[in-house]
Amino acid sequence: MLPPTAKPVVSSPTSFEAAIWALSGACTATRHRRLVVLAGESAWATAQAQQALATLPGTWCWIGEAAGEAVDGTPLQQAAVAQAHTLLGGEWQGLIYDARAGFDPDAFGAVAGTLRAGGLLLLLTPSLSTWPDYPDPQRHRLAVYPYDEAQVGGRFLQRLATLLQESRECFLIEQGKPLPPLPLTHETSIPAAHMFGECATAEQLAAVEALCRVAQGHRHRPLVLVSDRGRGKSAALGLAAARLLQQGVRRIVVTAPRLAAVEQLFQHAAAQLSDGELGRGLLRLPDGAELRFEPPDRVVHGANDCELLLVDEAAAIPTSLLEPMLRRHARIAFATTVHGYEGTGRGFDLRFRQVLDAVTPEWRRRRLEQPIRWAAGDPLEQLVFRLLLLDAEPVADAVVAELPLEQCRIERLDRDALTADEALLSQLFALLVQAHYRTSPGDLRNLLDGPNLEIYLLRHRQSVVGCALVAREGGLDAVLAQQVYAGARRLRGNLLPQSLATHAGLVKAPLLTAARVMRIAIHPACQGRGLGRRLIKTLAAEAATQGVDYLGASFGGDPRLFDFWRGCDCLPVRLGLKREASSGAHALMVMRPLSPQGEQLCAHARQRLATQLPVLLSEPLAGLEPGLAVRLLQGSGTPPADEMAWADAGSFAFTQRDYGNCLSGLQQVLLFALSDAPGVLTGEQQALAIAKVLQRHPWPELVQSQGLAGRSEAIAGLREVFRVLCRYYQAGVNDGVMPSSEREG
Repeated sequence: MLPPTAKPVVSSPTSFEAAIWALSGACTATRHRRLVVLAGESAWATAQAQQALATLPGTWCWIGEAAGEAVDGTPLQQAAVAQAHTLLGGEWQGLIYDARAGFDPDAFGAVAGTLRAGGLLLLLTPSLSTWPDYPDPQRHRLAVYPYDEAQVGGRFLQRLATLLQESRECFLIEQGKPLPPLPLTHETSIPAAHMFGECATAEQLAAVEALCRVAQGHRHRPLVLVSDRGRGKSAALGLAAARLLQQGVRRIVVTAPRLAAVEQLFQHAAAQLSDGELGRGLLRLPDGAELRFEPPDRVVHGANDCELLLVDEAAAIPTSLLEPMLRRHARIAFATTVHGYEGTGRGFDLRFRQVLDAVTPEWRRRRLEQPIRWAAGDPLEQLVFRLLLLDAEPVADAVVAELPLEQCRIERLDRDALTADEALLSQLFALLVQAHYRTSPGDLRNLLDGPNLEIYLLRHRQSVVGCALVAREGGLDAVLAQQVYAGARRLRGNLLPQSLATHAGLVKAPLLTAARVMRIAIHPACQGRGLGRRLIKTLAAEAATQGVDYLGASFGGDPRLFDFWRGCDCLPVRLGLKREASSGAHALMVMRPLSPQGEQLCAHARQRLATQLPVLLSEPLAGLEPGLAVRLLQGSGTPPADEMAWADAGSFAFTQRDYGNCLSGLQQVLLFALSDAPGVLTGEQQALAIAKVLQRHPWPELVQSQGLAGRSEAIAGLREVFRVLCRYYQAGVNDGVMPSSEREG
């Protein structure tokens, strides 16, 4: 942003126009960006923002429903807070974020990264002293039933106001008060453009070359590229893709949580390929070579027809999707933002490193440190990190690794005290960021202000070792519960009661009260020592004393997560029929009864699941992972197979009787065995039998998925499965489990 004519830079400006001009000039000289807060009455703040538009030319964007108008020909794009994500991929010389239209932490963090070097971000707020009590429109997102917006806390806004008043990176202008002195700035050298060919820095050039080696060098040596925002990570992916297409690679696929996240990648690739045709999520060359976008679930479950897979913003994609990508693609590169508004590269690095070590031990990691879109030490970047806790770090591993964990105490946290303790808040949020791939700045506001939320800490003195967020749900009256069951009402929040009523058909579920564990996190250096189970046990005991009917959770169905919750005495009660786009997994709900009414509801839900699951596995759940299917069937109470079923199983196992003629009996026997004693079969036998007998995969698909030579090998494997089961259950002959005539096969 370059002022049209030179004006002197004053350290103590006497007018708003002079202050904005001087601040813009200083930012331009240093390639830094600044936050300017305009705190006061609506008309005053709007007038000041309009004056900034008139003073500083360039492309501006106004975020907020109360948008302004273009002034003196200055280009001005406008977007509501809810549409702020559509601005990703663009760049602006000036931004105006009207917080009176609602402060959305995710939107604010996202748009801050679109501001160019030398730019100013104007934040319009009420008076900072009254901001915590301001009826922020974003409160409606936290007002879960039965709470209204007035019952949503103002702690998050109070924390923002305090940090802005204390910050040296913020230029705070308050209505009715004198203008503050300009912040001190330091000269920053501006690197010459195109010193490294199409790349902006030596780091970026090295990253492009490393990405090309993934496609052209040894197989199964993935690259993990990490950086903060503004370091040219996505540009490096696009430049590498263009170079590879020019060198003869035919098909490159890029995936990310959203198509908008990779628009810059496509633009950088297209800039290097003048003969390419760029469409939405597709760059195609005249010879048919292409770079195309596919969503993560399609990359995992669709055709594997690319020569290189690029995974951008990998931190916002769950490990349950990243791992199969890694296993399916011999040439793959992951890129992620370290401190991101959609997920964190720190958590990704921690969670995914073990997978990389196990599957592709020769993987490599490269980090981009030098900013490209602005200079190092950018004041806006530092301030946004602090406001949204994007740089929060848990206690160092060495501090907690040797703690006497039996001395750790569990406590329910007072959120007013938490707001006043920045160090404690930082430790807590850092643990949540590391534990869950979708933790975002918006979760920070819910953490502080959600009216139905309770926070439990597991800590030793000042070190946070673990935490859990618990949401209170249910307790609806009979009329409202019936409306929810019938689909006539949809309430904000109340995930477990509504899903059990609407999807599982349990009309009484909303009447009962629930404690839903939204998040649970244990410090990585302390995992595997039973602390998570201890925390859940304490939560359940406290909820029971408060009259809560059941404790529960909902998560992406994964065998390892299932085993944790089953170890906490939580039973599966519902499985989603479709894979969630965010996790690539079926949503799984578990329940731990805490009252007689909860016991009854849990029994009904378990019976419902056991009845439905065998039918669902043959169509909507035909792609369910065998390991999860086995866990869901185990202990489901499936009745013993009848005499004719065992006769079918025995004749199929020990003679050449046709599979199709025995299918009904084979299904009965397999369902009973998986419920009663799944450990009798090996994992490979379970997978084969479930895929064919329960999920009814066609023979060609079965042969391919199980890695078999052909149909004859598949049938031979199935016969062996039922030989094992028939021999195991010989002890039940006298009880009529298997007819004596089939004892010898």
